[in-house]
Amino acid sequence: MDLHIFEVFSIIGTIAFAMSGAFVAMEEEYDILGVLVLGLVTAFGGGIIRNVLIGVPVTTLWSQGGLIMLALVSVAIAFILPLQWISHWKRTEALFDAIGLAAFAIQGGLYAAKMGHPVSAVIVAAVMTGIGGGIIRDLLAGRKPLVLRDEIYAVWAMAAGFTIGMGWFTSNMGLLICFAGVVFFRMCSVHYKWKLPRRSLVASDSIQPQTTQTALSRTLSKGE
Repeated sequence: MDLHIFEVFSIIGTIAFAMSGAFVAMEEEYDILGVLVLGLVTAFGGGIIRNVLIGVPVTTLWSQGGLIMLALVSVAIAFILPLQWISHWKRTEALFDAIGLAAFAIQGGLYAAKMGHPVSAVIVAAVMTGIGGGIIRDLLAGRKPLVLRDEIYAVWAMAAGFTIGMGWFTSNMGLLICFAGVVFFRMCSVHYKWKLPRRSLVASDSIQPQTTQTALSRTLSKGE
């Protein structure tokens, strides 16, 4: 199957993810080594996790010398960019991130499907390829993973993996439609701030100490 167009998307995604990791490292005031590590981890961490889960040798990473060099150059550029340019990049970051998410999720799903794995494994491969690097980046930066609590993100990677695992999109045109759909819905999530349902325990935890303190105050006022 001719997938040269997704090689282009992989290049865009690698650049976007590598620079994203570099910017996060600079926001946390890491030195140049930390910037390099977070940039590479964001670009390739998801693919490494995917390979471990579906049985692909991790050493295949070293066959991607071109993408590794591209990631290194991207990190170096991010490190020396003027602050004004970085601010401009941050405004368009969501689009490039959506492109990278779509490209990597589809590629991860195709990897697993080609190896004959069930739909569940294809979904996991798509999700981990798309979001794994971002999760590792946030953990190394001491942050809660944004992809698990921000606008809807991983769900679109799951949808891509499901459609590929079911065999709904097998041709180049079908994969392009899948790619466009992931990018479109991810950008809708950002624009409309779609979020998954959540439940916080902060309120219930904060009520108990207040209740205890109030009861104690009443007891003291009565002289008991």
